[in-house]
Amino acid sequence: MRHRPVENGGIPKARHKGLTLVELLVAISVLGFVAVLGWRGLDSIVRARIALTSDLEQTRGMQLAFAQLQSDCAHLANLSVLPNRIPLTVGQGQLTLVRTVFADNQPSRLQVISYRVNDGVLTRRESPATRDLRELDTLWQTAVNDTDTSQPVVLQSDVTDIAMRIWVNGSWRAETDAVITTAGATTSPPVPTGLEVTMRLRGRDTGMLKIFLLGAV
Repeated sequence: MRHRPVENGGIPKARHKGLTLVELLVAISVLGFVAVLGWRGLDSIVRARIALTSDLEQTRGMQLAFAQLQSDCAHLANLSVLPNRIPLTVGQGQLTLVRTVFADNQPSRLQVISYRVNDGVLTRRESPATRDLRELDTLWQTAVNDTDTSQPVVLQSDVTDIAMRIWVNGSWRAETDAVITTAGATTSPPVPTGLEVTMRLRGRDTGMLKIFLLGAV
């Protein structure tokens, strides 16, 4: 009787079984499920990063805007250099003030600064510095009437609302008609000593409130 030869020292060779179609479909389904979970997790991370970056940019822009406003308020011109004139006026979405400009080896000068909110954008515009009060009156009227053609500086975008009040004679006033009056007036108008600004940005439920001391320098 003849015997069939065996391999590997007499141990029969095992037959290797491949993946069935069902097993392959199950593996593909598991991999697909894991991929979907990974994509959702990555998408959530990317969205959170975008939202955080936007929030940080808004916060940074607001801080820079308030820092600039604080500097302008601290250098608000006083009545000793503005006889019979008011150095600041506020209105709906606008602020106009006169600040003192100091430069090395030069006499102090005056400059009209205007803040405006138009179409959700807060801008700042400054006039040329001058020592001539008549020229200053003209610059003031130009700023108040929004007829200044100089290029404004954008401080903050996505502004939904801005409210300003000034502290005059022991109380807050939301709006004032205090403008630079004609020289030679018999009485001096009340002098504001504080400014309150509340700014609200798009996507935020609450606004940021800041109070500035006027003429601190």
